[in-house]
Amino acid sequence: MTQSNRDIGNRGEDIAAAYLESKDWLIFDRNYFFEKAEVDIVATDRNYIVFVEVKFRSSTYFGEPEDSITPEKELNIRKAAEAWLYERKMETAVARFDVISIVQKKNEAPEIKHFKDVFR
Repeated sequence: MTQSNRDIGNRGEDIAAAYLESKDWLIFDRNYFFEKAEVDIVATDRNYIVFVEVKFRSSTYFGEPEDSITPEKELNIRKAAEAWLYERKMETAVARFDVISIVQKKNEAPEIKHFKDVFR
């Protein structure tokens, strides 16, 4: 049975959310959309509201997952993050942008890399 891209993305986001929760992060939201922009996970890490982009792959044949984040994708994440903060009247909150890169080869445990504060 073939999995859809959404199913694959959800699996990666589930792994990332569990990873963050294991670090005592609180997950506020998942798959937040504003217009066509999306943030995969919105969480808190101590004093930060963190907008997390999750990249999941089953191999590195086409490169590392984190390498697929384009300037356009970054712009969309920022747009969704601004909307999320505005909707909750949290525009003055200290926010940052992280990327969680996951490679899970068949029948292996996922390899997780967490990049903090990636968009400056």
